[in-house]
Amino acid sequence: MEMEMEEEKIDSYSESKTLLNFPPKPTKGGFRTLPLIIVNESLEKVASYGLMPNMIFYLIRDYHMGIASGSIVLSLWSASSNALGIFGALLSDSYLGRFRVIVLGSVSSFLGMALLWLTATIPHLKPPPCEQLKHSCNSPTASQLAVLFSSLGLICVGAGCIRPCSMAFGVDQLDNKENPNNERTLQSFINWYYASTGLSAVLALTIIVYIQDHWGWQVGFAVPAILMAFSTLVVLLGSSIYVKVKTSQSLFTGFVQVLVVAFRKRKISLPPSNYDDSCHQNCEMKLLSPSESLRWLNKACITKDPERDLNPDGSPSNPWVLCTVDQVNSVKAFLGVIPMWSTGIMFSICTNQLSFSTLQANTMNRHMTSNFEVPAGSFIVFMIVTAMAWVAFYDPIIESIRRGRAIDEGLENDPSGVVKLSAMWLVPQYTLLGLAEAFNPPGQIEFYFSRFPKSMSSIPMASFRACDGRV
Repeated sequence: MEMEMEEEKIDSYSESKTLLNFPPKPTKGGFRTLPLIIVNESLEKVASYGLMPNMIFYLIRDYHMGIASGSIVLSLWSASSNALGIFGALLSDSYLGRFRVIVLGSVSSFLGMALLWLTATIPHLKPPPCEQLKHSCNSPTASQLAVLFSSLGLICVGAGCIRPCSMAFGVDQLDNKENPNNERTLQSFINWYYASTGLSAVLALTIIVYIQDHWGWQVGFAVPAILMAFSTLVVLLGSSIYVKVKTSQSLFTGFVQVLVVAFRKRKISLPPSNYDDSCHQNCEMKLLSPSESLRWLNKACITKDPERDLNPDGSPSNPWVLCTVDQVNSVKAFLGVIPMWSTGIMFSICTNQLSFSTLQANTMNRHMTSNFEVPAGSFIVFMIVTAMAWVAFYDPIIESIRRGRAIDEGLENDPSGVVKLSAMWLVPQYTLLGLAEAFNPPGQIEFYFSRFPKSMSSIPMASFRACDGRV
């Protein structure tokens, strides 16, 4: 009897210890999933970025396209890859979930790269070599172009599915509101994420491009395909331990519903300030009030006749007649970031001219030593390195030196004073593409994440990618 009572005390103590002091570790998510997610994204970037710089040479030399035609093809390829990010984000947030969309994108990218490798391997999939004596070249047939464009299209679909979802999927694994260090943990992940993507771009623009220049297209296209196959395998390995957030209703449909309902109710009057009694709330969401911006959209969530507009369980009887406050605020968030998003368009126009820079480099002396020549496609890496160096070192170091000199010379409060520090230190600021790459993308992405609700967390990366200039 005494032994049984002792065992009960031990069990009770163990249970209390577990509940109060040592809560069980979550069975899914956490830091253990992050290497898989980061490796998947990094390998995808190495594979796809490694194809872009030299692709203009492949189109000109093997498909006998002109410079203008080849550049148009690459511009459309880049634009399609980025625009499809919106499709990938909507697909993940509204239908399939982020994990399935990332897997779909990984498989699609692998198939596209494998098909591109086949165009370099099977002679009948591209035009025959030009006849040297006659100086004549056969144009590609419709079937040959169909195979080429199909490979590029599959790579576009892959990029559009992986890139807007990868960071949001990583955030899903760590987002724990009960953790007091939650915000710091998420920031650490984002820093590692960007460090890995920057390193991936450098590897792609150096090693992959070098392989293509020295071992030809067959090997140069095979390596990205193999990396993409490994990337797909890596993300699948963690299927059982990922946190997979359930999808909500179609965001696009919800956006259209808000606009349609607000238009239909355009003649009703809005309450002066308090909407609590007149707005319809989602039963599963915490109580919200519609924001004061774009107030005309608030009419979409105004309940005119509760008996007619609502079902017995409180849900709208017709979503094309009544919307929720959450729907209205989501549309406002989307419309509110469009001005900031549009600032990236000119940056995209500049970075989409990189194929011409590659052609220019190909006509110049690229020897660093007598035995080593920098590949023409690798010069883009200087833009990436400039951005990484600026973010990490240049800005804080230069400003601290300049301000320290101004204080030492008694010019702290003299805006017209001249510090005895050469203005040549500011020359790196005018490396325009590098600075644009450093300042524009991080600022835009942070702005988008701060504006969109969690149910739309794939949209920020897709919004940025839609106007980004890279494949």
